[in-house]
Amino acid sequence: MYKKRQKNKRNKIIIICTLICCMIVGVVVNIVITNRDLTIFEKAIKDSVLAIEKTISYPFNLINEKIKENKEKNEMYEEYSKLKQELIKNNQYKLENEELKKELEELKKILEINSSLSEHTELNAIVINRDLGYWYDTITVNKGEHDGVIVGMPAVVGDGLIGKVISTTTFNSTIRLITASDVVDKISVKIQNGEDYVYGILSGYDNDNKIHIIEGISHTDKVANGSIVTTTGMGDIFPSGIMIGKITGVRTDTFDLSNVLEMKSSVNFDNINYVTLLKRNI
Repeated sequence: MYKKRQKNKRNKIIIICTLICCMIVGVVVNIVITNRDLTIFEKAIKDSVLAIEKTISYPFNLINEKIKENKEKNEMYEEYSKLKQELIKNNQYKLENEELKKELEELKKILEINSSLSEHTELNAIVINRDLGYWYDTITVNKGEHDGVIVGMPAVVGDGLIGKVISTTTFNSTIRLITASDVVDKISVKIQNGEDYVYGILSGYDNDNKIHIIEGISHTDKVANGSIVTTTGMGDIFPSGIMIGKITGVRTDTFDLSNVLEMKSSVNFDNINYVTLLKRNI
């Protein structure tokens, strides 16, 4: 009986406390949301409640901001990664574009040579091999006997003569460059001298000074620097008028009996990718 009374008493206390809490909450809510003029006491209650609310909500708001900030950072990083990949692709496209431009310019020069030289047929070829140890001696191209290539055919690029074919297989050919250290076959050349021409022989190459040597010039012939050197067309292979280079110097031989001319080729021998083989029409 005693325990039952104690239990009823506790229940009453709980109910009363609950009612009091509800009343206090109601009063506080009413004070916070009301638009009427508040008393000093009510203002103090409102400020206290709002301060407590702000204090309680601050960590939750902070966590929410951090989550939002982290999400934005992840989105920015993904966008950065995409842009970086696009930049890499653009750089690759740029390099490929530059390479294609160079190849196009080389092909244009070759086509201009093909259209300007007369009395010959031409065969375009691609350089497929070049020995690093003998960089200035020979190159191999992808045209051979099957394509009509024969030994002795001159090879040119857009800027002028580079050499001639020295051996062939069914599908490939080897070209000895005019910069080769072992020049065997000399080339007959003519040098523009005003309205006339002076004739000589392209006989060697000075690798140290990067100049070609022309011999067989009479000491009475006056040749000016900058004079253009071309092939003569003498013989059965070389067409006439193929550009070779320009005169850069004149000196006499050891016995002071003839002039020796120094010539600079018009070709960049470090960058040969396409060549044209010329067959003279006799």
